[in-house]
Amino acid sequence: MTTSYPQHTVVVDLGYGDAGKGTVVDRLCQDTDVRTVVRFNGGAQAAHNVVTPDGRHHTFAQFGSGTLRARAGADTHLSRFMLVDPVALAAEAAALTRLGVHRPLTLLSVDRRALLTTPYHAAANRHRETARGGARHGSCGLGIGETAAYALAHPDDALAAGDCAAPARLLAKLSRLRDRLTADLGLPDPLGPPVEDCAAPFLAFADHVTLTDESFLPRLLRSGPVVFEGAQGVLLDEWHGFHPYTTWSTTTFGNAETLLAEAGAAGTALRLGVLRSYTTRHGPGPMVTEDQNLRAALPEPHNGHGPWQGAFRLGHFDAVAHRYALAACGGADALALTHLDAPARHPGLAICESYRVDGDELHDLPTGPPGDLERQSRLTALLLRARPGRSRTPGPAPAVWTEAVADTLRTPVLLESHGPRATDKHWWATAALDHGGAGVTSVHMADSCPGACP
Repeated sequence: MTTSYPQHTVVVDLGYGDAGKGTVVDRLCQDTDVRTVVRFNGGAQAAHNVVTPDGRHHTFAQFGSGTLRARAGADTHLSRFMLVDPVALAAEAAALTRLGVHRPLTLLSVDRRALLTTPYHAAANRHRETARGGARHGSCGLGIGETAAYALAHPDDALAAGDCAAPARLLAKLSRLRDRLTADLGLPDPLGPPVEDCAAPFLAFADHVTLTDESFLPRLLRSGPVVFEGAQGVLLDEWHGFHPYTTWSTTTFGNAETLLAEAGAAGTALRLGVLRSYTTRHGPGPMVTEDQNLRAALPEPHNGHGPWQGAFRLGHFDAVAHRYALAACGGADALALTHLDAPARHPGLAICESYRVDGDELHDLPTGPPGDLERQSRLTALLLRARPGRSRTPGPAPAVWTEAVADTLRTPVLLESHGPRATDKHWWATAALDHGGAGVTSVHMADSCPGACP
């Protein structure tokens, strides 16, 4: 294989999440001399599944999905845009240790400015979601939205990773957080565990990870290729998703590009969008192409019903929604298309090219600048009325699906995936990208499977 890579790669999900970002990042780390995976949005609610060639499986939440690379695992850097949960991080490190990763926390660096999610945030999150009853938003119940909302309301008191190295400041901030959330929820008793008990794993966190300042990432980006691993999906973005069924996070390329620009490396990364051959989502919210008949043919080994998110839902490939995602995030340089074994298992799998809404045919959804949640709510109401319009069924051959998706989204497919392991992925021979003048020169893949890959 002859490969010319850009210096860095940003991996983003162009759906509702669960498209296979983790397995794509794992393959990128296997094939290149990537030393570090940078996480740039979301928090402990991420669930990126990786299966190694020898059958080990891990669902990555905060560690980068290159940690199980066959040779020395890639390091992980949690950027200032991450919402870091030290308690969940310790549990994930223990799981990785059981899989054979030696001292996983030594592979981790954390920006001191990264916000922290605590048991108090998670408890408040679950109280509010329970109170919504049948109008639940599909929260993961881990306190992500509470962390972001508290930081906006009380910026001076918002817990950050650097506070874990200052015990007195940590205890004071935890105490104020607990008191405020207890009062806000109108609870008769204090929320969550005593502050001293809550503080213990946070203090241990500071002793076991490398806390960094703003000079760290620029040095890291100069030292060699980096993969930026996104979380959730663009259709769940805090500003471009279908409100209120969204996450409190920027899920587009935006945060990664901000980090690159701050480091003087703007324009040096390949923007890689990840999609399944069919569309999925967890929990409530619009899903125009949902088809209950797909469940039997396309069982899901790593995603199921979540007590807070709700059901895992399947639908035909929603080209309208994915075109919207591409437009919302300013386009992608290339695509990684996963689950290409699915069309053979369900030959009727289709690509939905348009919607029918109120008697009209709709080919594209309107986008707009971030900040207008009323506009996004109106878009949600429209999608809840929409039904699939024109569609086509490419058939079972993966190559035909690759070409059909590239055509309808007007974006080349760079990577095909036919299973959960890195060895189940193949570079697509026809992918050719040219980005002159910005550090990204070209990507040409010489080997692929011209027909159905094994």
